Amino acid sequence: MPTAVLLSGGLDSAVLLAEEASRGTVQPIYVAAGLAWESAEREIVGALLRSDALRGRARDLVALSVDMRDVYAASHWAVAGTPPAYHTPDEDVYLPGRNIVLLSKAGVYCATAGIDRLVLGTLGHNPFPDATPDFRAAMGRALSLGLAHDLAIEAPYAQIEKTEVIRRGAALGVPFELTLSCMSPAIGIAGQPLPRHCGTCSKCRERHDAFVDAGIKDPTEYASERFTNERA
Repeated sequence: MPTAVLLSGGLDSAVLLAEEASRGTVQPIYVAAGLAWESAEREIVGALLRSDALRGRARDLVALSVDMRDVYAASHWAVAGTPPAYHTPDEDVYLPGRNIVLLSKAGVYCATAGIDRLVLGTLGHNPFPDATPDFRAAMGRALSLGLAHDLAIEAPYAQIEKTEVIRRGAALGVPFELTLSCMSPAIGIAGQPLPRHCGTCSKCRERHDAFVDAGIKDPTEYASERFTNERA
Protein backbone atom coordinates (compact mmCIF):
# COMPACT_ATOMS: atom_id res chain seq x y z
CA MET A 1 0.00 0.00 0.00
CA PRO A 2 1.56 3.35 -0.99
CA THR A 3 1.93 6.33 1.30
CA ALA A 4 0.71 9.67 -0.04
CA VAL A 5 3.07 12.61 0.53
CA LEU A 6 1.93 16.22 0.30
CA LEU A 7 4.73 17.63 -1.85
CA SER A 8 5.11 21.39 -2.18
CA GLY A 9 8.67 21.33 -3.49
CA GLY A 10 9.98 22.82 -0.25
CA LEU A 11 12.88 21.38 1.74
CA ASP A 12 10.75 19.59 4.28
CA SER A 13 8.37 17.86 1.90
CA ALA A 14 11.21 16.91 -0.48
CA VAL A 15 13.19 15.20 2.28
CA LEU A 16 10.02 13.57 3.60
CA LEU A 17 9.31 12.17 0.15
CA ALA A 18 12.83 10.77 -0.09
CA GLU A 19 12.61 9.18 3.37
CA GLU A 20 9.23 7.62 2.67
CA ALA A 21 10.46 6.38 -0.71
CA SER A 22 13.36 4.63 1.02
CA ARG A 23 10.80 2.55 2.91
CA GLY A 24 8.21 1.78 0.25
CA THR A 25 5.96 3.05 -2.51
CA VAL A 26 5.06 6.74 -2.38
CA GLN A 27 2.43 8.82 -4.13
CA PRO A 28 3.40 12.51 -4.31
CA ILE A 29 0.46 14.93 -4.29
CA TYR A 30 0.61 18.64 -5.10
CA VAL A 31 -2.39 20.80 -4.23
CA ALA A 32 -2.66 24.25 -5.82
CA ALA A 33 -4.77 26.93 -4.17
CA GLY A 34 -4.29 29.91 -6.48
CA LEU A 35 -1.32 31.42 -4.62
CA ALA A 36 1.36 33.58 -6.20
CA TRP A 37 4.30 31.17 -6.01
CA GLU A 38 2.62 27.98 -7.23
CA SER A 39 3.81 28.04 -10.85
CA ALA A 40 7.38 28.18 -9.55
CA GLU A 41 6.69 25.34 -7.13
CA ARG A 42 5.36 23.16 -9.93
CA GLU A 43 8.52 23.73 -11.95
CA ILE A 44 10.68 22.77 -8.99
CA VAL A 45 8.56 19.71 -8.15
CA GLY A 46 8.92 18.45 -11.72
CA ALA A 47 12.69 18.90 -11.66
CA LEU A 48 12.94 17.25 -8.24
CA LEU A 49 11.01 14.17 -9.33
CA ARG A 50 13.18 13.88 -12.46
CA SER A 51 16.40 14.09 -10.43
CA ASP A 52 18.71 11.11 -10.01
CA ALA A 53 17.82 11.00 -6.30
CA LEU A 54 14.09 10.43 -6.92
CA ARG A 55 13.59 9.33 -10.53
CA GLY A 56 11.75 6.00 -10.53
CA ARG A 57 11.35 6.00 -6.75
CA ALA A 58 7.92 7.63 -6.65
CA ARG A 59 4.69 7.33 -8.56
CA ASP A 60 3.79 10.04 -11.07
CA LEU A 61 2.77 13.30 -9.43
CA VAL A 62 -0.94 13.82 -8.77
CA ALA A 63 -1.77 17.52 -9.19
CA LEU A 64 -4.98 18.73 -7.53
CA SER A 65 -6.46 22.19 -7.01
CA VAL A 66 -8.71 24.07 -4.60
CA ASP A 67 -8.92 27.74 -5.59
CA MET A 68 -8.83 29.89 -2.44
CA ARG A 69 -8.92 33.23 -4.26
CA ASP A 70 -12.62 33.49 -3.51
CA VAL A 71 -11.71 33.43 0.21
CA TYR A 72 -8.40 35.32 0.33
CA ALA A 73 -8.73 38.88 -0.96
CA ALA A 74 -6.92 39.88 -4.14
CA SER A 75 -4.81 42.17 -1.97
CA HIS A 76 -3.74 39.31 0.34
CA TRP A 77 0.05 38.95 0.26
CA ALA A 78 -0.14 35.28 -0.76
CA VAL A 79 -2.29 36.14 -3.78
CA ALA A 80 -0.64 39.44 -4.70
CA GLY A 81 2.88 38.05 -4.28
CA THR A 82 3.99 40.54 -1.62
CA PRO A 83 5.13 38.28 1.23
CA PRO A 84 6.33 39.25 4.71
CA ALA A 85 9.88 40.59 4.77
CA TYR A 86 13.06 38.71 5.66
CA HIS A 87 13.20 39.48 9.38
CA THR A 88 9.50 39.10 10.17
CA PRO A 89 8.39 36.27 12.51
CA ASP A 90 6.97 32.96 11.31
CA GLU A 91 3.50 33.94 12.53
CA ASP A 92 3.28 36.58 9.78
CA VAL A 93 2.94 33.92 7.08
CA TYR A 94 -0.21 32.38 8.51
CA LEU A 95 -2.75 31.31 5.88
CA PRO A 96 -6.11 30.51 7.51
CA GLY A 97 -7.19 26.96 6.85
CA ARG A 98 -4.11 26.07 4.81
CA ASN A 99 -3.75 22.50 6.07
CA ILE A 100 -7.52 22.02 6.19
CA VAL A 101 -7.70 22.75 2.47
CA LEU A 102 -4.66 20.68 1.49
CA LEU A 103 -5.58 17.65 3.56
CA SER A 104 -9.23 17.71 2.54
CA LYS A 105 -8.52 17.55 -1.18
CA ALA A 106 -5.64 15.11 -0.80
CA GLY A 107 -7.74 12.98 1.58
CA VAL A 108 -10.56 12.62 -0.95
CA TYR A 109 -8.01 11.58 -3.56
CA CYS A 110 -6.52 9.01 -1.16
CA ALA A 111 -9.95 7.47 -0.57
CA THR A 112 -10.59 7.11 -4.29
CA ALA A 113 -7.12 5.64 -4.83
CA GLY A 114 -7.29 3.22 -1.89
CA ILE A 115 -4.46 4.92 0.03
CA ASP A 116 -4.74 4.79 3.83
CA ARG A 117 -1.78 6.94 4.96
CA LEU A 118 -1.17 10.60 4.15
CA VAL A 119 1.89 12.48 5.44
CA LEU A 120 2.95 16.12 5.41
CA GLY A 121 6.12 17.95 6.39
CA THR A 122 4.93 19.98 9.39
CA LEU A 123 7.88 20.90 11.63
CA GLY A 124 8.20 21.12 15.39
CA HIS A 125 8.19 24.91 15.60
CA ASN A 126 5.04 25.40 13.50
CA PRO A 127 2.86 27.83 15.54
CA PHE A 128 -0.41 27.52 13.63
CA PRO A 129 -3.66 25.91 14.87
CA ASP A 130 -3.92 23.55 11.90
CA ALA A 131 -0.49 22.09 12.59
CA THR A 132 -1.11 20.41 15.94
CA PRO A 133 -1.37 16.68 16.76
CA ASP A 134 -4.96 17.21 17.91
CA PHE A 135 -5.86 18.81 14.59
CA ARG A 136 -4.29 16.01 12.56
CA ALA A 137 -6.03 13.34 14.64
CA ALA A 138 -9.39 15.10 14.33
CA MET A 139 -8.91 15.67 10.60
CA GLY A 140 -8.04 12.02 10.08
CA ARG A 141 -11.14 10.93 12.00
CA ALA A 142 -13.40 13.32 10.09
CA LEU A 143 -12.09 12.26 6.69
CA SER A 144 -12.27 8.58 7.62
CA LEU A 145 -15.89 8.99 8.69
CA GLY A 146 -16.94 11.20 5.82
CA LEU A 147 -15.27 9.06 3.17
CA ALA A 148 -15.96 5.63 4.73
CA HIS A 149 -12.26 4.95 4.27
CA ASP A 150 -9.71 4.68 7.08
CA LEU A 151 -7.10 7.38 6.58
CA ALA A 152 -4.21 8.17 8.94
CA ILE A 153 -2.76 11.67 8.72
CA GLU A 154 0.78 11.89 10.05
CA ALA A 155 3.53 14.50 10.35
CA PRO A 156 6.78 12.55 10.84
CA TYR A 157 8.81 15.74 11.37
CA ALA A 158 6.52 17.30 13.97
CA GLN A 159 9.10 16.78 16.72
CA ILE A 160 12.17 18.08 14.87
CA GLU A 161 13.42 21.33 13.32
CA LYS A 162 14.52 22.23 9.81
CA THR A 163 18.21 21.80 10.69
CA GLU A 164 17.62 18.10 11.37
CA VAL A 165 15.56 17.77 8.18
CA ILE A 166 18.49 19.19 6.22
CA ARG A 167 20.91 16.74 7.83
CA ARG A 168 18.60 13.84 6.95
CA GLY A 169 18.21 15.13 3.40
CA ALA A 170 21.97 15.41 2.98
CA ALA A 171 22.38 11.80 4.12
CA LEU A 172 19.79 10.73 1.55
CA GLY A 173 21.36 12.73 -1.26
CA VAL A 174 18.35 15.02 -1.74
CA PRO A 175 19.25 17.72 -4.31
CA PHE A 176 18.54 20.79 -2.18
CA GLU A 177 19.07 23.03 -5.19
CA LEU A 178 15.90 21.48 -6.62
CA THR A 179 13.73 22.59 -3.70
CA LEU A 180 11.95 25.90 -3.25
CA SER A 181 11.26 27.63 0.08
CA CYS A 182 10.29 31.09 -1.14
CA MET A 183 7.12 33.17 -1.33
CA SER A 184 8.34 35.51 -4.07
CA PRO A 185 10.48 33.43 -6.42
CA ALA A 186 12.20 35.01 -9.42
CA ILE A 187 10.90 33.37 -12.58
CA GLY A 188 11.91 33.65 -16.23
CA ILE A 189 15.37 35.13 -15.69
CA ALA A 190 17.67 34.75 -18.69
CA GLY A 191 20.11 31.89 -18.20
CA GLN A 192 18.16 30.55 -15.21
CA PRO A 193 16.13 27.48 -16.23
CA LEU A 194 14.49 27.17 -12.81
CA PRO A 195 13.00 29.71 -10.39
CA ARG A 196 15.38 31.41 -7.97
CA HIS A 197 14.79 32.26 -4.32
CA CYS A 198 14.17 35.96 -3.78
CA GLY A 199 16.41 36.14 -0.71
CA THR A 200 14.20 38.82 0.86
CA CYS A 201 11.17 36.95 2.26
CA SER A 202 10.91 35.28 5.66
CA LYS A 203 10.86 31.79 4.13
CA CYS A 204 14.25 32.46 2.55
CA ARG A 205 15.52 33.56 5.97
CA GLU A 206 14.21 30.38 7.60
CA ARG A 207 15.80 28.25 4.87
CA HIS A 208 19.21 29.95 4.90
CA ASP A 209 19.45 30.05 8.70
CA ALA A 210 18.69 26.33 8.86
CA PHE A 211 21.55 25.48 6.50
CA VAL A 212 23.92 27.62 8.56
CA ASP A 213 22.75 26.05 11.83
CA ALA A 214 23.02 22.54 10.34
CA GLY A 215 26.63 23.21 9.33
CA ILE A 216 25.86 22.38 5.70
CA LYS A 217 26.67 24.73 2.83
CA ASP A 218 23.57 26.42 1.46
CA PRO A 219 23.46 25.60 -2.29
CA THR A 220 20.60 28.02 -2.90
CA GLU A 221 20.91 30.81 -5.46
CA TYR A 222 19.27 33.91 -4.03
CA ALA A 223 18.28 36.74 -6.36
CA SER A 224 19.33 39.09 -3.58
CA GLU A 225 22.12 38.21 -1.14
CA ARG A 226 21.69 41.36 0.93
CA PHE A 227 20.45 39.44 3.98
CA THR A 228 21.82 35.95 3.40
CA ASN A 229 25.36 37.34 3.48
CA GLU A 230 24.75 38.35 7.10
CA ARG A 231 25.04 34.67 7.99
CA ALA A 232 27.22 32.69 5.62
